[in-house]
Amino acid sequence: MTATSRDSFKSRLGFVLAAAGAAIGLGNIWGFPTQAANNGGGAFLLVYLIVTIILALPALYAEIYIGNQFQRNPVESLKQACGEKFAKTGKNAGLIGLVGALMMLSFYTIVAGWMLAHSLSALALLFNATELSEWLASSSTLRNVIFTPIFILLTAGIIHQGVHGGIERWSTRLMPILLIMLIGLIIFILQQEGALEGVKLYLVPDFSQVTNPKLIISAMGQAFFSLAIGVGSMMVYGSYIKKDQQIGKLVVSIAVLDTLIAFVAGLLIIPALFVAQHAGQQVFADGKLIGEGQLIFQILPELFSSMGTIGIVVSFAFFALLSIAALTSTISSTEVPVAYFVEAKNVSRQKATWLMSSAVFIASMVLIAYFEVLFGLVIQVLTTILQPLMSLFYFIVVGWLWKKGNKLTDIATLKQDNSLKLLGFYLRYICPVLLVIVFINIAF
Repeated sequence: MTATSRDSFKSRLGFVLAAAGAAIGLGNIWGFPTQAANNGGGAFLLVYLIVTIILALPALYAEIYIGNQFQRNPVESLKQACGEKFAKTGKNAGLIGLVGALMMLSFYTIVAGWMLAHSLSALALLFNATELSEWLASSSTLRNVIFTPIFILLTAGIIHQGVHGGIERWSTRLMPILLIMLIGLIIFILQQEGALEGVKLYLVPDFSQVTNPKLIISAMGQAFFSLAIGVGSMMVYGSYIKKDQQIGKLVVSIAVLDTLIAFVAGLLIIPALFVAQHAGQQVFADGKLIGEGQLIFQILPELFSSMGTIGIVVSFAFFALLSIAALTSTISSTEVPVAYFVEAKNVSRQKATWLMSSAVFIASMVLIAYFEVLFGLVIQVLTTILQPLMSLFYFIVVGWLWKKGNKLTDIATLKQDNSLKLLGFYLRYICPVLLVIVFINIAF
């Protein structure tokens, strides 16, 4: 399959919405506010913004740039970018990224299933199906075994339709719905008693925590996870737009939209938790969320149900919002191995889609079977080790290995573009050093 015959995005807006959809997921709307609430509120927000600008944004640029230049799947793109001498290294790195995408999908589809089950629980309650509603809202292995495959099938149904017919078409539909629902929910929550206390915690930083290494590492992991960097999603999306587009502007658009959604999601989740606390529910203990990520499944549904019919409708909308956010992310992660098998192994898109969906199903079932041991471990390894390591490799590829030198600097010299030359210098020297410093902090 040649680059010209590949399926692709047909518009810049379609690409931005699809790439933003890949980035905007549970990491933004569920994970980010939880991390912020547990790590000093405004202090975490401030560090998150700094880390996003100095590390995550350049890493996003490097990943999309590599894919765009070679117009191939991540494995092939990295192989070619590394040149003959390091081709095998590039290929292996691409395969590691592919494994990372499968790791992400293995736990992401489980959590997405929780969101879907809770949205249906609220719907069942509206129709007075109380027993069904309670079962859907209660955590159980059976519920995981049922709803995880449902979400995998939803994702596969979109992926097998192709880049333009599936990914782009559904992203341009789902993203506006997500934004409208998010804004509507925030307006509702901020009118409730106790919400302003949550806004204060979220927006006013405690500067004494800003230099806390654990907070910095959490913020970095969250930034890389939120922007879906390091698993090849952005690289494969970058390969689906025409070569030499204004990548810088596109990357900034994606990062701004992603960060904006994360920020706005904090204005929904954290005030909602304080509304629940004001209503008499225990939310914090020793300055930390009780149950951390699981809290929204315990506290918020109870809060919404106490508001009567309007609260149940809000509960449905809230978890439907999270389900949509999850779907836009699972689409991008699934596309990584699918693109590889279509281009490298000459497998049809339909066959590759169902093959990869089957692999995700098996991996997620293993996680469900050994949930207590594996679930948190997989998330930690992916977000704090694999994704930052892959980003470090992207910096090395763009700054050092590509044509035995800094490809961006070469282009900048030809075009006499000082800003591009500065970016090339930053990716080559500053970003790798900053990431190495972060890894040293993790180790010690």
